[in-house]
Amino acid sequence: MIYYTVDQNVAIISWEMTSTPMNVLNDESIPQFEAALQQAFTDESVKGIIITSTKPEFVAGADLKMILRNNDKDPAQMLKVSSELNRVFRRIETSGKPTVAAINGTALGGGYEICLACHYRVALTNPKTLIGLVEVTIGLLPGAGGTQRLPRMIGMQAALPLILEGKKVGVQEAKKLGMVDDIADSPAEMLEKAHAWIAANPNPLKPWDEIDRKTGKIVGKDNFKVPGGNVQSIVGAQTFGAGTAMLMDKTKGNYPAPLEIMACVYEGLQVNIDRALAIEARHFVKVATSKVAKNLIQTMFLGMNEANKGASRPKDIPKTDVKKLGILGAGMMGAGITYVAAQAGIEVILKDVSVEAAEKGKDYSRSLLKKGVERGKVDPLKVDGILNLIHPTANVEDLQGCDLIIEAVFENRDLKAQVTKEAEPMLVATDESAGGVFGSNTSTLPISELAQASANPANFIGIHFFSPVDKMMLVELIMGKQTSDYALAVAIDFTRKIRKTPIVVNDSRGFYTSRCFGTYSSEGMELLKDGVHPILIENGGKVAGMPVGPLAVTDEVSLDLVYKIADQGIKDGFLSEDDTSYQVAKQFVNLGRSGKKAKAGFYDYPEGEPKHIWYGLTDLFPLTDQQPSLDEVKTRLLYRQAIEAIRCSEENVVRTKLDADLGSILAWGFPAYTGGALSFVDFVGIDTFIKTCDRLADQYGERFRPTAKLRERAEQRELV
Repeated sequence: MIYYTVDQNVAIISWEMTSTPMNVLNDESIPQFEAALQQAFTDESVKGIIITSTKPEFVAGADLKMILRNNDKDPAQMLKVSSELNRVFRRIETSGKPTVAAINGTALGGGYEICLACHYRVALTNPKTLIGLVEVTIGLLPGAGGTQRLPRMIGMQAALPLILEGKKVGVQEAKKLGMVDDIADSPAEMLEKAHAWIAANPNPLKPWDEIDRKTGKIVGKDNFKVPGGNVQSIVGAQTFGAGTAMLMDKTKGNYPAPLEIMACVYEGLQVNIDRALAIEARHFVKVATSKVAKNLIQTMFLGMNEANKGASRPKDIPKTDVKKLGILGAGMMGAGITYVAAQAGIEVILKDVSVEAAEKGKDYSRSLLKKGVERGKVDPLKVDGILNLIHPTANVEDLQGCDLIIEAVFENRDLKAQVTKEAEPMLVATDESAGGVFGSNTSTLPISELAQASANPANFIGIHFFSPVDKMMLVELIMGKQTSDYALAVAIDFTRKIRKTPIVVNDSRGFYTSRCFGTYSSEGMELLKDGVHPILIENGGKVAGMPVGPLAVTDEVSLDLVYKIADQGIKDGFLSEDDTSYQVAKQFVNLGRSGKKAKAGFYDYPEGEPKHIWYGLTDLFPLTDQQPSLDEVKTRLLYRQAIEAIRCSEENVVRTKLDADLGSILAWGFPAYTGGALSFVDFVGIDTFIKTCDRLADQYGERFRPTAKLRERAEQRELV
């Protein structure tokens, strides 16, 4: 609902949607909002308008499901969405009645565009409030005036980074930037200031508008000067010249929205606001109907929200709450888990072989909190409270009464079995369906095998974190053969409490993320063995959209770890000694070049200088005379990962498409513009995918060969 009341001859339009969790612009709310505005415009007794909300947030933005519904339809439908909003918002500016946005909470995307269309903006001081134009993060651009009004308000140089990065800022920073005009400490003060501004400004006119002498109507000003310099100025030339080059380098051309935003601002600021809004609408349609926008909305917004709400959680298990957590091992992973748990208000018992070692683990939290305070991201008054939740110890009895214990010791079966047997009895009383849960933070060792050391394998689960834990948002939960739904529910509830995104997979060698990520690294080595120039290999990975090249990331992981995992795979009968990653990793370990930690791997890491490809690399792997194209390298790297994800899905290692896609993006950086490793097949088209895989298999090896089930899907015209 959108409520309409009149107070002191001022119409107050209050958003309170009941059909959606948050206030959003959609097919239901837009007509209601326009009707309320029209009522205020036509009522001569109404001298001004205040737009606000009765919910904790102002307006969160456009309903992305509405965008998706129109994504693959006639572009005219999407143009209508943008044009209708522009018409409504432009009417606010030109009605002649002063309109104030009383921003009582978060205003993002289309919600903030409502505020931009108003003549004045008063924001309520609230640490939870975020303000910004975030559309670029989901492959869109602001399509209701955002790319035109914000630069006209605060200048190109200030506005472009906000729009291009989708930056969300708090109330104080928004005031400093000029995104809001005033702030208030209470709802009453916010409304008082809104009323006062309306009384003092009975005939408002935006700086980019003027009165047409012939008609007396408000129209866009053709010669409006943008604060800080127009497009044709030196500032404009520098901003758009350097900015476009930087964007191309950053996006590799895979994400169209940032470049469209640059073009939109560049073109729009050279004409009046009315023509500029028409230009923006055309650019909006271009990105809103793209595959990239569809993929980002489906996976990174709607899918992420679904996962964060516990989509994979067993529905019949009552909610659980981990209040006391035990961590075994105070190394990098254990210390990282400790930090995020304490930040979430959980008491943590951090155990290592000595108190000194455990204290070093606590020092990690001290260091991160200190940095957080220095950067203004952590309240200094909360630091002691967080640190007081962490209890370093060498005494296993201190774990008594833990709801959850997570071992984060070295990847060694015997050691993990030992700490499991020692610590598991300390959990709160257990039975087959309730009580404490034991988790293993392993990236490769089968959970069902590790659970053999447990007295209660039903309450034993894999909880795989990624490094660095404080920055990596994913947690991979691994179900062993005997793991119960109760243990899964506890693990998901814990993951959500520490503000991470859970995916659920079934037990398998390497599980899902390590198995698929390993193909990126190994294909990089295959390319090296084939005589491809290492710089071409690295550029192929980055142009494809991966965060770093396959050789660089293998150095980060460490070649000795690759060697150990491959060696174990050979011993267990899963790999042949001819495996390229085994042979290459063994060769480098024998040379003492184990990766970044040794300052020598595929790269050299000279002190105080940028890393560079090791000069001896091409001696070990001579270059072929005929080098492949950059696109061929990119294809090999992407398709190798995707075909492995398909195998994991068909083998029921990963249980849902959403988990596969989110896991691939959040765990190892598979390009988000594709929608994820499984959605990549639909992104390129299943027929194209199969045809390309067959070509790659014929040319480079059977690792690329499509599965029989995938061929069946193609014949039946099914999506992956």
